[in-house]
Amino acid sequence: MGIVVEETPNPNARKFTTDSRIFPGDGSVSVMPGQTSEYPIMNELMELEGVDNVFGFQNFITINKKPEADWDQLTPKVEAAISEAGY
Repeated sequence: MGIVVEETPNPNARKFTTDSRIFPGDGSVSVMPGQTSEYPIMNELMELEGVDNVFGFQNFITINKKPEADWDQLTPKVEAAISEAGY
């Protein structure tokens, strides 16, 4: 399956779903600007130019981009970061 990218009702958010479980347990993880996470993948994604915040739960991560960012440029970078992290 790899990574499945889905649009959301919010044009500034996309959902990236993997075959692998990224986050253990039943809790969600979110990182806002100026914050860090115990999960390296969340910190890596926050460092990508154009990312505003990230949210994760079990096997997916939702990326919220800054309004001026372009999904055509950002999506491949997000997919690469998730793949390189082993998910």
